[in-house]
Amino acid sequence: MTGPGDFAAVLEQSVASGDLGRLVFSRPLAGSEAPVRKVTIRPVVVRDTTVYQWAERRGAQEFHENLSPADLLTRATSAFPGSFGDATLTLPGTQSQFTRLPNGKVRRRDTAVQVSQASKTHDRQKNRLIPEGVPCPFLERIGVMTPDGRVRAAMQHKFRQINRYLEFVDDVLGQLPAEGKLHVVDFGCGKSYLTFAVHYLLTTLRGRTVRLVGIDRKATVIEDCRQIATSLRLDGIEFFAGDIADHQPDGPVHLAISLHACDTATDDAIATALAWSAQAILAAPCCQHEIANRLPAETLPGLNGFGIFKERFASLATDALRARFLESRGYRTQVLEFIDLEHTAKNLLIRAVRRKTSPETDSRGLAAYQQLKQDLRIDTFHLEAACERLGVPLS
Repeated sequence: MTGPGDFAAVLEQSVASGDLGRLVFSRPLAGSEAPVRKVTIRPVVVRDTTVYQWAERRGAQEFHENLSPADLLTRATSAFPGSFGDATLTLPGTQSQFTRLPNGKVRRRDTAVQVSQASKTHDRQKNRLIPEGVPCPFLERIGVMTPDGRVRAAMQHKFRQINRYLEFVDDVLGQLPAEGKLHVVDFGCGKSYLTFAVHYLLTTLRGRTVRLVGIDRKATVIEDCRQIATSLRLDGIEFFAGDIADHQPDGPVHLAISLHACDTATDDAIATALAWSAQAILAAPCCQHEIANRLPAETLPGLNGFGIFKERFASLATDALRARFLESRGYRTQVLEFIDLEHTAKNLLIRAVRRKTSPETDSRGLAAYQQLKQDLRIDTFHLEAACERLGVPLS
């Protein structure tokens, strides 16, 4: 047998040493004030500082709050054994189970955690921005995770895609304003798996205030997204049904996103982001038909007669033109592999971050873009026309 003080001492020591891996409160006691079924606490890093994410499960919803070490100790020692009958503390190599007994005493049971090859793999998975095994409300709501944090077998690919994408977003945060509200616009958000992921990254994991706007033409999809946002009680996220051109931001746009917008819709999104002088642009193009239909036979005669070769070459040429065009507009541009080729051939992501450049640098970018058009024997393409329509200068 032990007492409540033993739990407090173990918790305080684990926080002080940085060894606390996870703390779970369960079995709410009769007469406790809040209708909370379960609380999960884990360390997260926000602006290079370790804080503790306190996640309360209430009915079908989960609510998050980041606590300092001192606030965690105060709240946790009040929760157990005051409001919950069980507390499970996970430390390196050990799991300690504290149980409040009917007579008010506390029993402690320690279990050794075997460090097997499987657990090592699990530890590597926890290096992801959203780890497996830890409940995540929006992933549960969209069907990727179960309530206990297990990724559904059919959604493993989607889970990896979300984490990979968040790495790309996280990499550009240092180029965005360090203080104040971040304004993000997602063109063609669709079901918004990745839109909700960005909101989770910026607010829960990085502690930022955001205004995130998702836009899609399908009103029924937008209504579903709004219902999800409402059910999760998310702040700073909005959804609008309409075309890209319909949205007029009420201030600077820091990050513009276009994921798998079909064919020239990607160009419309990039042109709009350029017109807004967005600080960063992420675009994962899809279905690049325009250049395929316009490539003259003399560009690469050897492709003639092999439709699949021409289609794939045209897709790469289209994205190369987009990347070069962004460079000519003063953006540092990268083309990255987004998702595994085994799932789709549409696996590239264009990431562009605005930089302070001299006119000579932009001139070199423009020359490279014009040279690529000349090599392809293409006079112009939709991105140029979209920019002209929005008043973005082409030279």
